[in-house]
Formats: sequence, structure tokens, C-alpha cells
Amino acid sequence: MDKSFMTRRAFSLVSLMLSVSGCSSTYWSIPYISNYRVATQYRRRRVPYAGGEEPGTIVVNTAERYLYHVEGGGRATRYGVAVGEAGLSLKGEATVGRKAEWPSWTPTANMIERKPRLQQYAGGVEGGLHNPLGAAALYLYRGDHDTMFRLHGTNEPWSIGHAVSNGCIRLTNKDIVHLYNRTPIGTKVLVI
Repeated sequence: MDKSFMTRRAFSLVSLMLSVSGCSSTYWSIPYISNYRVATQYRRRRVPYAGGEEPGTIVVNTAERYLYHVEGGGRATRYGVAVGEAGLSLKGEATVGRKAEWPSWTPTANMIERKPRLQQYAGGVEGGLHNPLGAAALYLYRGDHDTMFRLHGTNEPWSIGHAVSNGCIRLTNKDIVHLYNRTPIGTKVLVI
């Protein structure tokens, strides 16, 4: 068994010990709970990159199911992602207009219309382990307009590599935290 993942029992014990000792913790120091392993080809890695984008740019290739954080010098960090179902994806340029750790989530009216089971969440879901946006979110804007599309974590890591979302780009919680920490507001995002 891989020892890099904690069991729920161990996580609960560590959490209890931290709270009793007076320590508090944000996501950035919480162990990853899932025992799910993302397929090897979708694990984060530095790769050669031949695109012409400026360093710092984020490029999402929805057909490949990869997100590239361009680093310059012919390199990028590549992340495996889950993308929107057919016809439900943002295409073109946007910028990161807002960032949030453990964001809340409310399904849009269009989401509820397509998937009536989401009606139960119409009042919103607070941030946390059971929130569909996961540990963090980068909100995509065009000008001053929120596109309603996000780059965000997921509590469904098995979706990475598939077209399953309502249009947002999902990364594992570990990967969204990594990307979040490297991405300032105003970062250019290109979705192809």
C-alpha cells in the first residue's frame, strides 16, 4: 500500500490532535484524503512546450485533457484535467479575475435545467471537502464580466482525463493548489 496517502481514520486522528492542541489548519497543510490515483499520463509534470505564449500564460487544450502553465525556455508544467461535456466549454481567451481558497459553489440556472438533480444545491454549498469546486478556484473573466467558468479543484479525481463537467476545468485538489500558488490575478488563460 502506498504510504503517501492517509486513511480517513488517520486523518480524523490527526485533525483531532491538532484541534485539541490549539493548532488550526487551512487546506494548504491538510493531507490529501483520497486514495484514488490519477492515471499516469494525467499526473503533473514539467514538459517541453513549443507554443508561442508568454511565460505565465495558462493554456488549456480540451481535446488533449491537459492544462499547460507556460514557463518559458521551451518548458511548461502540464496538468491533467477534466473538461466540459460536449458543447459546454469556454473557448478562446480570458483572464484570471478572482481567486478563492475553498470557494463556495452555487449551480447556475442552466446547470439545474440540464441536470435537475442539482436543484438540491440551489441555495449554494459552502467551501470544504464536499464542495464540487474543491480546494481552490481561479475565476475566468473577459473584461469586467465573469464568464462563470472556473479552473478549480475536484472531489472527484477519477474525472481527470474525461469530459464530464458543466464547462469548468477540473484539476486534482493537489494540482489546483500548485497552480493557484503560481497564478496571479490578471494571468492570461487560453482555452483551445
